Amino acid sequence: MTAEMAAPAWMHEQITAEQYDSWTEEQCAGIEIVDGMVVLSPSASKRHNRLARILANALEAAAGPDWNADTDFDVRLQDVPLTNRRPDVVVYRADTIDVTPTRPEHVLLAVEVVSPGSETTDRVVKTDQYANSGIAFYWRVEQAATGVPLVYTYVLDPATRAYRNGDVFTGVVKVSAPFPVEVDLGRI
Repeated sequence: MTAEMAAPAWMHEQITAEQYDSWTEEQCAGIEIVDGMVVLSPSASKRHNRLARILANALEAAAGPDWNADTDFDVRLQDVPLTNRRPDVVVYRADTIDVTPTRPEHVLLAVEVVSPGSETTDRVVKTDQYANSGIAFYWRVEQAATGVPLVYTYVLDPATRAYRNGDVFTGVVKVSAPFPVEVDLGRI
């Protein structure tokens, strides 16, 4: 079996924003675009999806009418070369719900739930990409062997376009910024 038989030709070529924007939602599901190249995302586990949903629901409830919290959609970090990421949870301005693509200036918080195989990407690569694009807050959720998730929070320093470490939470996340929220992740 050749590579062309296993994967479509477009997976071996740099993708432009115009090409990507012409694809259907089904074609875009389960992939991210990094520096114009398609990156496949493996299917998430039930535990991963549950953590993302619990966080999204709590953030949505706490955010008030000016902000929405959702899962699994593109955030366009840059147009050339095209970089689209799909954070596990995104808190974004409610008045941009119909604006496509969602851009960093629409996003207040990006959350990544770390899964086996995504450790380096979520801990290093995405952290730098989200900071460079100006997203004010980043949370990384680690699924600990104890079953009680760890949540690492980061706050953007706009002068350096780098995140500084925030608090680390075990099981219960209680923060005041970007808005007051308390969420019990319990033993997932």
